[in-house]
Amino acid sequence: MFEKKKVMTSAGVEVRKKPLGLRIWTNRGYYVMFLPVAIFVLILNYWPMLGVRYSFYKATPITMNKGTNEFVGFANFTKLFETDAFWNAFQNTLELSIMKLLITTATAVIVSIFLNEMGNLLAKKTLQTIIYLPHFMSWAVVASVASLLLSPSVTGMVNGMLRDWGVLGEADKNIYFLADKEMWRPIFYIINIWKETGWGTIIFLATLSGINPEQYEAADIDGATRLQKMRYITMPALANTILTVLILNLAKVLNMFESVFVLYNDAVYDVSDVIGTYIYRQTFAVALPNYGYSTAVGLFRSLVGCLLFVICNWASKKVRGRGIV
Repeated sequence: MFEKKKVMTSAGVEVRKKPLGLRIWTNRGYYVMFLPVAIFVLILNYWPMLGVRYSFYKATPITMNKGTNEFVGFANFTKLFETDAFWNAFQNTLELSIMKLLITTATAVIVSIFLNEMGNLLAKKTLQTIIYLPHFMSWAVVASVASLLLSPSVTGMVNGMLRDWGVLGEADKNIYFLADKEMWRPIFYIINIWKETGWGTIIFLATLSGINPEQYEAADIDGATRLQKMRYITMPALANTILTVLILNLAKVLNMFESVFVLYNDAVYDVSDVIGTYIYRQTFAVALPNYGYSTAVGLFRSLVGCLLFVICNWASKKVRGRGIV
């Protein structure tokens, strides 16, 4: 009934391969188990993609209720390319995402190396747990804590400390850190370091645990110092993992939203507004939103994200010998 095809294995052995229909029927139990997951993904991930068509329409709440959306072709994209606020958000997205990626990765590498060098196992595990705990906190909680610490009111701990140390005089006003354009980005990076460093250390500590101890023993015999062992053994072992982490995360640089949304405000739009928050405001913060324009911005972000993914996949093949997918 089913004709088997001849295929050649990597070892040069010719075998007969069962046809697709027979393989599906043989493994039908696995496909039945996978079916709920496939339905879940189709409904939640692919069904909403049908809304992409609105990027070519002028769609407002009124016209959508009446079903009278006006087809405008590429007018939404033309408006997008001519809007300075969008390009400012696009530039901020790249700058904030790439800088955050580089800083948090570098911090995770440094912390991982120091944890790996600790001789006291109990202290090492305790410190690693403390560093990792902030990763489980939601960004809403993190923003609330940061706002309390940096508050310009009398309850703000940082302003109180600056006043106690004499940095701020009695006549000076409290500093509103999160509303200062020059201070917002450094504060944003510091908060991200505190929250995400623990997650990165797990990846790099796993790599460090795979280093052959005999390399360190041989270095001890040769009289190498601790810094020399870190430079010539530890760092080369981490190099491939560092590149892999950077490549994999570079494809997601345009997806930034929540971490910025909970920390930014009107006073720092110029340095903090990203594409995600820009789409949010165009959809929910205007009197009569044009859903078509918001969809066009989202579609443009997705296309650029796909391009970055292709570039990262190519870079991964060059560096790791295999792609992301």
